[in-house]
Amino acid sequence: MDTDLSAADEPLVLDRFLPYRLSILSNTISGAIARLYEERFGLTILEWRIMAVLGLDAPLSANGVCDRTRMDKVQVSRAVSRLLEKGLLSRKVANDDRRRSALSLSAKGRRFYGDIAPLTAEWEARLLATLSPAELRTIDSLVTKLQGEADRLANGELVSS
Repeated sequence: MDTDLSAADEPLVLDRFLPYRLSILSNTISGAIARLYEERFGLTILEWRIMAVLGLDAPLSANGVCDRTRMDKVQVSRAVSRLLEKGLLSRKVANDDRRRSALSLSAKGRRFYGDIAPLTAEWEARLLATLSPAELRTIDSLVTKLQGEADRLANGELVSS
């Protein structure tokens, strides 16, 4: 009997499983930053992510927001509805197709964005200050490379060798 274990036969060790580690890191960072705007502005993480995207890339459709953030369509739809109710977004319906609309930050949303974006940038700067310039370049390169491969794998392409 062969006792060699292939990678697929080895037990999953979460503390060494990169997707799990990245998820924990992302959740920790997002949760810490969220405290900056949840209490002061009453926004959830999803609401802020939508506002952050629209602060740079508006106008976008809800599908465009989903594509940009990789968030679930139902979650985006609910968060967009809440942001519209709060007066933080504006929606312009297309003349030729009432099912299509473009989302942008409202004047109030732009003010919120202008207050929140510097807070999040400052938090990121404090986090990244623990890394040297060479480490910053390396992590940027690695994240870009991993995202590209994850995109290919998510689209059913074979892993490159």
